[in-house]
Amino acid sequence: MKVNGHHLETRMSSGHVAVGLVFAFQTLVGSLGNFCLLFHYVSLNFSELRVRPTDVIFRHLTIANSVVILSKGVTQTMAALGVTDFLSDLGCKLVFYLHRVGRGLSMGTTCLLSVCQMITISPWTSRWAQHKDRAAHNTEHYTVLIWILHLSVNYVILASMTSTLRSKNMTPKQDFGYCYATLKGGIVASLYRALLSVLDALSLGLMTWASGSMVSMLHRHKQQVQHLHRAHVNPRTAPETRATQSIVMMVSTFVTCYTLSSTCHLCIALSKNPSWWMVNLSALLAASFPTVSPFLLMSHCSRLCEPCCVCMRNTSASI
Repeated sequence: MKVNGHHLETRMSSGHVAVGLVFAFQTLVGSLGNFCLLFHYVSLNFSELRVRPTDVIFRHLTIANSVVILSKGVTQTMAALGVTDFLSDLGCKLVFYLHRVGRGLSMGTTCLLSVCQMITISPWTSRWAQHKDRAAHNTEHYTVLIWILHLSVNYVILASMTSTLRSKNMTPKQDFGYCYATLKGGIVASLYRALLSVLDALSLGLMTWASGSMVSMLHRHKQQVQHLHRAHVNPRTAPETRATQSIVMMVSTFVTCYTLSSTCHLCIALSKNPSWWMVNLSALLAASFPTVSPFLLMSHCSRLCEPCCVCMRNTSASI
């Protein structure tokens, strides 16, 4: 029995260390990727290059992704490695508040990015053409509104989080390893959850619709100028094809990560005592898109915006 217990403890310790290393690796890679991308877009303000409206969105997106990664990555790493009771009551509130705000900002700015790009590459005969100048000049204002919205909406999370150092058995709680979430019912709590769900659904719906519209526009444009591409450009490497692939990749990655993360979060919310593995899997999935997105942007962003826009403008002018 002692031998079996020893092996069980060894396996559990190995599992904790493995999960801790995964969180540490994810935090390191995601932070470096977002910081490098943020440095690039900040440096554009001090260069002679023209700053595009999407560059402003990318800058805010990298900040939001960094907040998501750092707010949970460090704490989850310490908790997985067996370090407990390292956050005060205020620390728990700030960690979960920043995580919720960063998550909302990441979704909101990704949605804004999709809509802005859809308006930018729309042909001048489209109904969206009249909104091109407005979208270009008001991008900064839209991002500020997204910040204000999520900073305000997620303020409620501050009242529901407590440290394990102040654990009380008076009310039901969910254990996250280093913090407790108070389970509150009633009409107010239900309305708050409904509001968050509506915001997420609206952002996801707009992003999917805008990305689908871009794919449709690029496909129609490719068919219109296909005879030009036969003579000069390999269809497999055409700018429109690369842009379409980039859009599909970004949207599918976001939707996949969001769906998996939301499923785990829902399972945790419905369970009064979620398992240790479920809590860590949810945190790992929540930071998956913020970790991967800077590398997707660095690989495809320049090809997504400029070539297809220049090609469409030149073609429309020649027609």
